[in-house]
Amino acid sequence: MTSNDFLLPYWSPTEIATNAVILLHLAGALFLGLLVGYERSYHGRAAGMRTYGLVCMASCALTIISGYPEMWFGGQTAAIGTVDPTRVMQGVVTGIGFLGAGVIMRDGFNISGLTTAASIWSSSVIGILVGVGFYLAAMGLAFFSAMIMIYLNRVEAVLPSRRAVAVMLRFHEDYLPREEALRAAALERGYQIAGSSLTISSSDRRQEWRFVAIALSRHNRATLTELAAELAATEGVEGFQLSHARN
Repeated sequence: MTSNDFLLPYWSPTEIATNAVILLHLAGALFLGLLVGYERSYHGRAAGMRTYGLVCMASCALTIISGYPEMWFGGQTAAIGTVDPTRVMQGVVTGIGFLGAGVIMRDGFNISGLTTAASIWSSSVIGILVGVGFYLAAMGLAFFSAMIMIYLNRVEAVLPSRRAVAVMLRFHEDYLPREEALRAAALERGYQIAGSSLTISSSDRRQEWRFVAIALSRHNRATLTELAAELAATEGVEGFQLSHARN
C-alpha cells in the first residue's frame, strides 16, 4: 500500500463535504460569539469581541466533530482500536485550560491576557482537528483565529463603543472627598463611574479611591492626558493613576 492510499481517504468527497459542514458551523458560531463580545466590548468590559469569538468558535469545533466519529481518521475508525479519542480530547482541553489561565494577569481593574488565553485554547482545538483528520476544518479554524487576532482590533476601533478607564486617586492626609462631587466631575468630562466599581481604602489617614469610568461617547470625552493634567492641579489629590481598562 502506497502513501497515497493512506492519504486519499482524508481528502475523499465525503470527508471534504463533512469539513465544509463544519466550516459553516464555525462561521456561524464565530458571528454569534462576536455579537455577544461586541456587547461586552461596547460597555467597556475586559473580555471583548476577540475573546468571545475565539471561545465560541473553538467550542463549536469541539462539539461538532463529536457528531462525526465515523469520519475521524479519514473514516478508518477500525484503526482506533480500543482507544477512546474523546477522552484524549478532554484531557487536552483541560490541560490547555490551565495553561491559558496562567497567562491571564490582573492589576486592579485591568485584566490582560484574556485574548491570549482564548487563542491558546483555540490552537489546541486546531491540533485536535488535525489529529482526527479534519484538515480542511483545521485550516479554516486557524484562518478565522488568525484574522481575529490580526484585524478584529481594527474593526473594534471603528465600531461605536464606550471606552473604560481604570482610575486610582490618593488624597492628602485627612482630606475627605465626596462621591457626589466625584461623579459630577466625571460627567462633566464625558465619563460615568461604573456601578459597584468604587472601592475605598485608607492608610496613614489617607484615603485611596479606585473605580472604573466609562466614556459616554467616543468623541465627547476628555483624553487621559487631559484628565492627568486636571488631576495634577486638583485640590486634595496627592497622587493618581490612569490607565485604559484592557483585555
